[in-house]
Amino acid sequence: MTICRAGPNAEDMEGFEVDIAHSIELAVAPVFLIAGVGALLTVLTNRLARIVDRSRSLEVELAVEGAMEAHPRWRAELFLLDRRISWINRAIVLSTAALLFVCLVIVSIFTGQLLAIDLSILVSILFICAMGALIAATGSFLWEIHVAAAMLRVRTDLLEKVRRKRQAKRRFWKRYF
Repeated sequence: MTICRAGPNAEDMEGFEVDIAHSIELAVAPVFLIAGVGALLTVLTNRLARIVDRSRSLEVELAVEGAMEAHPRWRAELFLLDRRISWINRAIVLSTAALLFVCLVIVSIFTGQLLAIDLSILVSILFICAMGALIAATGSFLWEIHVAAAMLRVRTDLLEKVRRKRQAKRRFWKRYF
């Protein structure tokens, strides 16, 4: 006579625990990736906030009648700020998509383990999508930095004034000391 048990036996549970431990080990690397992308998102959102603040202050300055014609440099800066906002937004969306894909990788690892289904192809595809989104986000961020660097050019007439002032100070000190 055989006795049927309703629950799993001890041997089955031991194998299940080992498999869950292995799944947790596999999920640790994507969790670190989530932390890294989260840090990137913090940087991106801080840059976006600074760009928005600068564009709003410029819009206030340019709201004065005739300011657009009097300050073409501000108008050009406002245009570049708009471009930077677009690139940063794109980087934020792509980074968030990368986070979503990484989370789906983790869920797929555990779901495959729990249901005893081989989801390795799905996990691989999701991870490739995550890396693709992260690469595209980094490219957008790099281009935004390029646009920001183009805005930082100092006017040559201002540089010339600074140079003349330094020379005048040097002549003064040489003459009297």
